[in-house]
Amino acid sequence: MLAPLADALAQQRFAVVDVETSGLSPVDHRILQVAVVEVRGDGTVLDEWTTLVRPSWWRVGPRHIHGLTVRRTWRAPKLAQVAPELVRRLDGRIIVAHNVAFDWPFLERGLRRAGYGPPAEPLRLCTLELSRSLDPERVSSHRLVDACARHGVALERAHDALADARATAQLLPHLLAASAATTLLELTPAVQGSATAWPGHHRSAPGPRVASPAPG
Repeated sequence: MLAPLADALAQQRFAVVDVETSGLSPVDHRILQVAVVEVRGDGTVLDEWTTLVRPSWWRVGPRHIHGLTVRRTWRAPKLAQVAPELVRRLDGRIIVAHNVAFDWPFLERGLRRAGYGPPAEPLRLCTLELSRSLDPERVSSHRLVDACARHGVALERAHDALADARATAQLLPHLLAASAATTLLELTPAVQGSATAWPGHHRSAPGPRVASPAPG
């Protein structure tokens, strides 16, 4: 299914995602926490979901950034167990992240390991690129915390996946309004891809549904 690129942005459904990982490489490192906030372009939050993920090799990486420890993740489900629910929440939505070039490769590789093939060209919107496009002279910082501060969006517990996804979901309508765009077609190059339907292939029976907020 191709997303209606010319449809009004206010009624588009976005899956705002954030991942916390054990490092910077989607090849060598793994997702430790993932969150999805479903929101319409007008800012209406429809649903949210998050879970910790048990790392394959019991390495959590830079704890000083994400605050996650082996103790916090050792009872968490594996990504393969939460993949059915994650794909359900991405299916039919426009994927959004603040620096989607970081989050998407982790999601794509992790879900492929779990047996899910994503769309060939999934529709993605990067709020980092959108924020930068509104500042062609690059006089401002476009880190999530700074972009949120400029638009009056509270960001609590930075580098917690759900907190970052919530903040990005709140930031999104501000950026869309500032862009003066009315359709996704007008947001290039912040928008890439065109497909929103996931094939949903899986090698084995899906694991249990998990919807566990990260511990405080």
